[in-house]
Amino acid sequence: MKTEQLQVLTETFEGHAHQTDTGVEYWLARDVQHLLGYSEWRNFGQVISKAKTACEVSGHPVGNHFVDVNKMVQLGSGSEREIDDLMLTRYACYLIAQNGDPRKSEIAFAQTYFAVQTRRAELIEQRMLALERVQARRKLSETEKELSQVIYEQTGGNQDFALIRSKGDQALFGKSTQAMKAQWKVPDSRPLADFAPTILLKAKDFATEITIFNARQHQMDTESAISSEHITNNQAVRNTLLERGIRPESLLPAEDVKKVERRLRVCKILCKRTIPLGRWPRSP
Repeated sequence: MKTEQLQVLTETFEGHAHQTDTGVEYWLARDVQHLLGYSEWRNFGQVISKAKTACEVSGHPVGNHFVDVNKMVQLGSGSEREIDDLMLTRYACYLIAQNGDPRKSEIAFAQTYFAVQTRRAELIEQRMLALERVQARRKLSETEKELSQVIYEQTGGNQDFALIRSKGDQALFGKSTQAMKAQWKVPDSRPLADFAPTILLKAKDFATEITIFNARQHQMDTESAISSEHITNNQAVRNTLLERGIRPESLLPAEDVKKVERRLRVCKILCKRTIPLGRWPRSP
């Protein structure tokens, strides 16, 4: 098998995909049979049987991935005949490839193809989680700036903003900001939030949003009133987390969000590169 065939997705395989009326993606077994280099349906049926067993053993309902269907085919005489077929999910195609004859170049290619697809999906998931955290951090920064502005507008100064934010941390973590920095080994010059997991970034943001809303709604005009409100909201968020089995001060720190941002920028540049698609190898 040519090396380039192992480096790219195959447009031929993707080109054989169908969709149900509800948008469910599937392949027909008779098509996959030929894509994988099986000339006899009987032999391919044995591979399908093994794939079904693997599906069952893995805990997935076989009927959700292998659906029996019938279709009409044109005969040489011009008449039609009904034959058995199956609708296969992508997972079913993967299992078939894993249980096929690895001596066939088509099977070897398919196994590599699905391995690449799986790894690509993992990388995409990791990137999405990283992006979610970066966005959560940016959103918290924007919300805290808004709170600072509200404090300035309604009290005549925002010099107490850092103190109010610190009191919010104390209520959320049950520990001071400095204590959490020491626990997470955060440099003194860096914000604690730059090392907070996504769920805590969103928790802090939610509590701050409530403080902003109530401070405006009730026209709070003193630092003590807004501070008390912020403490109450962070305590409420903490109680919700505790009820769901999440103890904020026990969570491990996340990677420095600045490093995550740099990695995402590099990934964005690399992802702009395009690679021509190859074709599914054919039997001689």
